[in-house]
Amino acid sequence: MTAAASPPAAAPTPAAPGFDDDAFAQVYTENVQAVYYLALRLLGNSAQAEDAAHDVFVRAYRSWDRFRREASVRTWLYRITLNLCQNLQRSWHQRHILTGLDDSLYENPSPGAPSPLRVLETRELGQRIQQTLEALPEEYRLLLLLVADEKLSYQEVAGLTGQTTDAVRGKLHRARRAFATAFARTA
Repeated sequence: MTAAASPPAAAPTPAAPGFDDDAFAQVYTENVQAVYYLALRLLGNSAQAEDAAHDVFVRAYRSWDRFRREASVRTWLYRITLNLCQNLQRSWHQRHILTGLDDSLYENPSPGAPSPLRVLETRELGQRIQQTLEALPEEYRLLLLLVADEKLSYQEVAGLTGQTTDAVRGKLHRARRAFATAFARTA
């Protein structure tokens, strides 16, 4: 192979004109926490969320030339995250593997760290919230995560979900009521 030969098709090199690795690094830095958090809320497992966030950015890097810029980069990354997490949730592996809980919070607490009781209360509250979210219909869960957690506007959510802004507003109202009712039952 000569130096002038092009890289193999599988190489993750974007073909977008004017692509800049430093610019993509900035996109990564600005969005990695939000992508991870969305994946965590959708998957409910930190290790799977880390893997998913990594895969999201690999896919974004490889398909940068296909990004149409009709929406913000964050909205595009969220769409990739939603699709990836939905695929993971549908897979046999995801439905049949139980993962252990992370007990590292209780081992060797650092000085000034919250008390073990406070950590336990926070963990239990988080588990109640996650269980309540998981009990909701997928559409309600998605709307709540995008608007409440990710702070997306109704218009951005409408674009991500392929609905009108009014439909998002109405469904979000019903989702909030359903969450409140289901959460109250977990007490």
